[in-house]
Amino acid sequence: MQASPCLSRPSFRLSAIATALALAAGVSTSALAADNGKYRIGIVTFLSGAAAGPFGVPAANAAKLAVEALNAGKLPAPYGKKGINGIEIETVIIDEAGGATKQTEEFRNLVQRQKVDAVIGYISSGDCIAIAPAVEELGVPTIFFDCGTSKVFETVKNPKFLFRTGLDAVVDNVAAARYIAETRPNVKTVASIQQNYAWGQDSWNDFNLALKQIKPETKVVSEQWPKLGQGQYGAEISAISVSNPDLIHSSFWGGDMEALMLQGGARGLFDKSVAVLTAGETGIEHFKANVPNGTVLGGRGPFGVFAPKNALNDWFRPAFTAQFKEPPTYPAYKMVQAILGLKAAAEKTAKVGAMPTAENIVQGLAGLTFEAPSGTVHMSRSKGHQAVQSVSFGEYQFDAKTGKASVTKVKTYAGECLMPPDGSNPADWIKAGFPGAKCS
Repeated sequence: MQASPCLSRPSFRLSAIATALALAAGVSTSALAADNGKYRIGIVTFLSGAAAGPFGVPAANAAKLAVEALNAGKLPAPYGKKGINGIEIETVIIDEAGGATKQTEEFRNLVQRQKVDAVIGYISSGDCIAIAPAVEELGVPTIFFDCGTSKVFETVKNPKFLFRTGLDAVVDNVAAARYIAETRPNVKTVASIQQNYAWGQDSWNDFNLALKQIKPETKVVSEQWPKLGQGQYGAEISAISVSNPDLIHSSFWGGDMEALMLQGGARGLFDKSVAVLTAGETGIEHFKANVPNGTVLGGRGPFGVFAPKNALNDWFRPAFTAQFKEPPTYPAYKMVQAILGLKAAAEKTAKVGAMPTAENIVQGLAGLTFEAPSGTVHMSRSKGHQAVQSVSFGEYQFDAKTGKASVTKVKTYAGECLMPPDGSNPADWIKAGFPGAKCS
């Protein structure tokens, strides 16, 4: 992924990247390590490139924090047993940078040479689509913790070893459409700017269809499709400005999102148009006064500032903030969620104290309900391989006097209101008026 200019960030991000790279470099790469009696997990996340600072490094740090706490037996119930099923956890951390072909090779290396027992990873939707067939071919339990394309389980229609403990783009964008309809009923015109690959294409298609279903009077006045990692958006900003939309929808994430908001703000793009950023939660600590109050932000589920109060979040958020000098954003929450799902699955099916097998994991995780800092997770779609949770949106507010940002006017939508039933095509489900959706 090409690096892109973005907002000024605290030196934390640079030191965090160095920490994550050092962690990755310090893990043994010998296949012999697979025979040391430890449960070996491959962790894949961006450690370099534009996605590292806001996404990959927080996720890597969350994995480090969670594994250390699990190995010490210091997590709240129901995760008090040390390690996974009493077995110490060892991690192999891999940089996700380099593209889908490289990541498919790295995945095979993790399984065949590093001898990992399970893999947790992947932020890029393109990487997930490429890797999904290899997961089933090689037969290693693999959890996609973040990537959002709904096409994952179209690529692998009858998964056995592949799971996703995070949500997909459908729920993000149906929730965003509902939020806009409820909070800004006067919106009539909409513009779109998306990264031109699976994630951006899916996100815009789902939002556009959902908003038209809920508010059929809305009109699309501009669609912009820059390359992933493009970094400079002058032409796209000009085109959107000329169209003068009421609303600008974007699924941009990481450095691209922050660059768009900085460049657009400098040119007055958001003076009359409100932006809705479905992945905007990661920018809360860095936007400052560069992003206008009232910008609509999502966190791809009940994560980050949208996470509920519970014993696990009471442990995770303060512990992460204390160790890494910045609150955890949604990629960190989603990484911990995947690790806890793996642990819960193993301890549901494996004999007490025994090394969990691949069969233990897949039997335990399919259809599992488990707890996380984000609340209760139901693995109840895609034949028990896809998580269902609520999704929240709110408005960004920055207080110049205190220098602190917050999210206000938060609305939360149940997963059963946002996700199509198993076997349904998302676009067809939205066009049909969300049949079977359970919205309170």
